[in-house]
Amino acid sequence: MLLRVTHSGVCHTDTHLRAGYYDLGRRGKLRLVDRGIPYPMTMGHEVVGVVEAAGPEADGVEAGRTRLVYPWIGCGECAACLDGRENACPKGRNLGVARPGGYADHILVPHPRYLLGIGDLDPSWAATLACSGLTAYAAANKVLPLPPEAPVVVIGVGGVGLTAVATLHALGHRAICAVDREEANLAVAAELGASLAVPAGSGDLAADVLAATGQPVAAVIDFVNNEQTASAAFEVIVKGGRMVQVGLFGGEVTIPTALLALKMVTIQGSFVGTLTELHEVVELAQQGRVPRIPVIDGKLSLDGVTDSLDRLAAAGVAGRIVLKGE
Repeated sequence: MLLRVTHSGVCHTDTHLRAGYYDLGRRGKLRLVDRGIPYPMTMGHEVVGVVEAAGPEADGVEAGRTRLVYPWIGCGECAACLDGRENACPKGRNLGVARPGGYADHILVPHPRYLLGIGDLDPSWAATLACSGLTAYAAANKVLPLPPEAPVVVIGVGGVGLTAVATLHALGHRAICAVDREEANLAVAAELGASLAVPAGSGDLAADVLAATGQPVAAVIDFVNNEQTASAAFEVIVKGGRMVQVGLFGGEVTIPTALLALKMVTIQGSFVGTLTELHEVVELAQQGRVPRIPVIDGKLSLDGVTDSLDRLAAAGVAGRIVLKGE
């Protein structure tokens, strides 16, 4: 199917794609070209567009319809794909990464199942659900259910982290501790349901979190995931707790192996989410159960993309930038 792009969200992951590598600490750099990612690439994986054309096998796809695109496309043949977990496919064909994405006037989507209706949702916000909303929801699902008053720490409350705070609150959790370097982000997190706020930057993040919560925490969702935040997460987690590592800021962490066993900690990576989970996210949004995070408008152009990625790389964006097409 061919869609005319009307809205394209800007994700921090694209700053890493622009740089061309991920930081692996002492192991050096994971170069994306070495993983088979083609350059030059057209990034952009949070896309809402209008269907303009469809092939003969695209049953039920009508021209003129506005649709949200699920971009985390797999090979369709491996065990993960056959189990509905295309985001875990080792040969992923993700739109905006391995295939051209939404920083363009049009995008090609290979199958009707990757198109979702958005109903009356604001398309600017709906676009962010394809990554920000989905990533936050999938991460929250990995720590819930918990008693509502068991502390959950969300490290990094930029666009995705704010969505996670809102999602946890929407799913009934009440003890949510937001951590960030930016006071503006912490203020928005409080509006979306965070019960505690911890400014990062004192040099002892673990001590600051424990001082705020008054006890070891049940779970940490880390949207930064660098050496400092991952180390702090392990220090503050309760026995039997769970660390969900989402961010791609890079580095490495050293954990005492004996404590890993004695504390019975689960450390789990989380990368976006499944197509089924995206349907669930859209349904929650349509029901009004997930508060809308702040959306910052931009123009879908080369300058608009460059400026937005520069802003994200500099940090401090309290919300999600969404570029609008003509």
